[in-house]
Amino acid sequence: MIIPIVDEGLGNSSYLVDLGDGRALAVDASRDLRALRTAAASHGLTVAFAADTHLHADFLSGARQLAADDGARVLASAAGMRAFDHTGLTDGDEVGLGGLTLRALATPGHTGEHLAFVLLDGPRPLGVFSGGSLIVGSAARTDLSGAEHTEALARAQYRSLRRLAELPEETALWPTHGAGSFCSAPPGAQRTSTIGAEKAANPLLQVPDGDAFVAALLGSLGSFPPYFLTLPEANRRGAPVMTGAPALTELEAEAVRRLRAEGAVIVDVRPVRAFAAAHIPGALSIPLRGQFASWLGWLLDPAAPYVIVRDPGQDVAEIGWQAAKIGYEACAGELAGGMAAWDGPTQRIDLVGADRLDGVQVLDVRQDAEYAAGHLPGAAHIELGALPGRADAAPDGPVAVMCGHGERAMTAASLLARIGHRSVRVLRGGPEDWAKATGRTLAEGQT
Repeated sequence: MIIPIVDEGLGNSSYLVDLGDGRALAVDASRDLRALRTAAASHGLTVAFAADTHLHADFLSGARQLAADDGARVLASAAGMRAFDHTGLTDGDEVGLGGLTLRALATPGHTGEHLAFVLLDGPRPLGVFSGGSLIVGSAARTDLSGAEHTEALARAQYRSLRRLAELPEETALWPTHGAGSFCSAPPGAQRTSTIGAEKAANPLLQVPDGDAFVAALLGSLGSFPPYFLTLPEANRRGAPVMTGAPALTELEAEAVRRLRAEGAVIVDVRPVRAFAAAHIPGALSIPLRGQFASWLGWLLDPAAPYVIVRDPGQDVAEIGWQAAKIGYEACAGELAGGMAAWDGPTQRIDLVGADRLDGVQVLDVRQDAEYAAGHLPGAAHIELGALPGRADAAPDGPVAVMCGHGERAMTAASLLARIGHRSVRVLRGGPEDWAKATGRTLAEGQT
């Protein structure tokens, strides 16, 4: 039995394999092991093996934690040169799991040391854990090891996909990266597939040669958070073993003022409307949701101290775990009592509808592909992730920031307010809402 553990925020899947004797194999487990442990406990399983397909860029691996807590044997590529106890595997190596066998296949491309793992029942492949090689409808990106390696890794990815396509067509495909992952070229909504289905429908398996593959793959890649360039090395060293759940120290308002004066960033995780109504001046809005970790990592330096402001009903454990799974552990604590306890000045950012845009420049902060698919005519465009470095390119004068729903727009507006922009507001809803409210047609393509 294969139990997928889906992280909707990062767009990834890890897998728990019931080995039939009370033991389990975990594949590409995140450091946030809550869902995996819940699944294991509900099926009466103990994790005996923890396999990583590659040195992950988007999250810290939980393999070392599983080894410490459960005695799991860590399986990973020997070429990854991990600096902690593990069984290093090379192409063709097999590991007995009881009645099943795990076979390593060298599939470089997403990373240079990438392995796929074929799960065998005797000689018959049941499925393949393909990590960031062949994924549903696409393949994972090859530009995370530096521009000088991108094309060579893309050509390696071309060969790896064709190698996986040689497996029997009924073989299940269990990739790690999927919809919503910044590690992926844009995939479909499905997270698992079969080799036969991908041979029939995956555009990257239809291209005539390596040159066409490289052009297609690299042409589809969007931007990614800067921490993606540092987490592979953190995973090679091994994430520090945690002795308990992450916690936030409660800080009184005076302590928050002192930390802010010393350079700490106030990260306000409350919903958009609450932040809009009143927030600490200079606070950065990153609403708590599945994508919180990605935007925290995209917009903050990992060494920068920060203070959390939340509503009392928001899950403090969720904040801590999302930060921990990307290694953002410089949190000084949280404002005790939330905004109700803040006795200093506050600011607000207005939320406006489509009827309040006359004479206001619109700034669209969605990803390039989203903007190209449909945007307000005349809207300026700067991706949210690029805004800290391009704030001087934001429109002068009154500006209304927009995204798809409002969360990214409020984050962008808070960034602009931090650098002194005093005439910024946020448009409610996305481009389709604007089109419906005004009866006007969206523009397409890039500016």
